[in-house]
Amino acid sequence: MASIVRAAMVVAMSISMMLTVQQATAAGAEAPPKGSLVIAGGAVRGDNTVIWQRVVQLAGGPGARIAVLPSAAGNPVRSGATAAAGLNRQGANAFVVPLAVRMKDRDYHRDADDDSIAKSIRDAGGVYFSGGDQALITQALVRPDGSRSKVLEAIWDVYRRGGVIFGTSAGAAIMSTTMYYEAKTVFGTLSEGVNGRELALGLGFVGDDIFIDQHLLARGRFARMLPAMLKKGYKLGIGIDENSAVVINAQREVEVLGYQGALLVDLTRATVNSDIKDFNLQNARLSYLDRGDKYDLKLHKYTPSEDKIEGKVDPANPYYSDPVFSADVLGHNTILIMMSKLVDSSQKEAIGIATAGPGEPHQELGFEFKLTRDAATTGYSSAASEAYTVLNMRLDVRPLKITRPWYQ
Repeated sequence: MASIVRAAMVVAMSISMMLTVQQATAAGAEAPPKGSLVIAGGAVRGDNTVIWQRVVQLAGGPGARIAVLPSAAGNPVRSGATAAAGLNRQGANAFVVPLAVRMKDRDYHRDADDDSIAKSIRDAGGVYFSGGDQALITQALVRPDGSRSKVLEAIWDVYRRGGVIFGTSAGAAIMSTTMYYEAKTVFGTLSEGVNGRELALGLGFVGDDIFIDQHLLARGRFARMLPAMLKKGYKLGIGIDENSAVVINAQREVEVLGYQGALLVDLTRATVNSDIKDFNLQNARLSYLDRGDKYDLKLHKYTPSEDKIEGKVDPANPYYSDPVFSADVLGHNTILIMMSKLVDSSQKEAIGIATAGPGEPHQELGFEFKLTRDAATTGYSSAASEAYTVLNMRLDVRPLKITRPWYQ
């Protein structure tokens, strides 16, 4: 029964949210936001002060009012209190917005259109969306008819006038107009596609031209970005890793903060061979932006972090020479390790293989991910650590036939 109710909710939400995204796009055309987005890949530690301090700064500095929306959380009361306390330790004046589907003894429909709650948000300098289930965010903030609730409109007002919207994990997923919802495993997404309830509509703060995904490198989710972007026609995607964040300002300039970085997926010149029934892709372009790096989305201009200013990789003097290969390209940080080695290598290509895990469908299917360092590829190495920035590396994906005698 619960699954039937959930399925009905997904269908209703998908239909209603179409209107919301259209309204958000129109509103954005009328009044381009002057604010900033801080989009974190999830698992942001309390001691990662560079992210928390930037949020406080963008919200107005010490004492800035920041509205905490724990709408996605399994335990919104505890999650909201924890987040507010963390922001307050960084100098903010944060408060919890009592609006969540799972918040007991409250009516989230009523709260979403409560004038006093909306005003408290509108008077703030920033809004924070916690992690959890991103569908609970849209369910709480969007009316059944697809229009924006008063609280959602207040959040947009904060963003339009120059405030900051900060989201982590589920709070990052809702930043784009399309978000993963009932997602399969990464391999399941590659092998079966995104033709069901895997995708839903987000709130679209980042605009309708960029797809956002989170927990990226830690969980190999770069691969699931590809079919989603193709399905919805996105040319650019940004995937942010755990304990890391990107700041996107009103000028569409990106800055990377935190522990690691973000992957830019560019499908502008990518093609698909329709004669092959399984997922395939040619000439996608991957760029890895490390912490401290900046990138202008309008001008396509990269600015290295301070420790990489003098670190442009010289292809004539590569550091690595061994073949670059992985039997588990979807593993923790594997794609970053492969890109980092290849950009500073005498090798021109790297191969990574993805196969189904035990119990997953399509045990006979696999995928080859081929990275190519060509004339358009550039790399920068850090003078302070073994870290690389990689720009414009080619990616091709093709299906493979796999036999598994070790499972028999």
